[in-house]
Amino acid sequence: MPLKNFDGRRVLSLENRRSSELARLIEIYRGVPFSAPAMREVPVEENDETLQFSSDLTHGCIDLVVFLTGAGAKALLKVIEEKQSREDFLRALRSVKVAARGPKPLAVLREWDVPTSVVAPEPCTWRELLRALDEMPGGLLGLRVAVQEYGAPNTEFIEALRERGANIRTVTVYQWALPENTAPLRDAIASTIKGEVDAALFTTGVQVVHLFRIAEEMRVRPDLQRALAKILIASIGPSTSEALRHAGIAVDLEPTHPKMGVLVKEAAERSDEILSLKVRN
Repeated sequence: MPLKNFDGRRVLSLENRRSSELARLIEIYRGVPFSAPAMREVPVEENDETLQFSSDLTHGCIDLVVFLTGAGAKALLKVIEEKQSREDFLRALRSVKVAARGPKPLAVLREWDVPTSVVAPEPCTWRELLRALDEMPGGLLGLRVAVQEYGAPNTEFIEALRERGANIRTVTVYQWALPENTAPLRDAIASTIKGEVDAALFTTGVQVVHLFRIAEEMRVRPDLQRALAKILIASIGPSTSEALRHAGIAVDLEPTHPKMGVLVKEAAERSDEILSLKVRN
């Protein structure tokens, strides 16, 4: 029978905001947490673009607003209501087409009492969202579209919208940067290469990008790729898995629900099975 916990294995976490919570979950499932935050939120210093978006929306200059993340949607409203009328913004949002990439932005829009015209089906990546947008009556040709971004830009999605004839503007409130202290991340890379890590948990694609950016600075990217191939790689969901595969890393496990607790639980339960297979191969 497979083990139902990590059985003392060392588990790498690259989470930043919820690193303590994730470390505690790893310990509950008898893992040894190795926390190395790979990113931090950096507020965009000038919010003129966001405020101009809100003004244009209230003046009828936007046809479709696309929300990619729930956290980004909340951050957007927070910026807007500091300078402009919250109710005017929400009233204007209710008068245009609105699309949500998945359940998190959809939940925020429901809190705001904003109806949605398009919701991406599971697994809720930008590709499913794009297909759902393609099915809108009239398509995207000529539509003035605002895309709420959060952290790293999704250039493939934006270009795909432009190819369909949409007039695109992006609205960014926060950006992702490397942590101010990258020493823990460098230590994590070195330990992984030495074979001192048994599993790695990825909760966003930006962690993958930053991990390999530091590996390239250390000139050990090939070594890191080889080392990661020998350990359990668990991804929170399809978007993160896509980033891992783009970096040349195979994903061993996605949880049945894209939640941190489920990710840790199912990675722990399957750790013996997955790592045993890797040893044999």
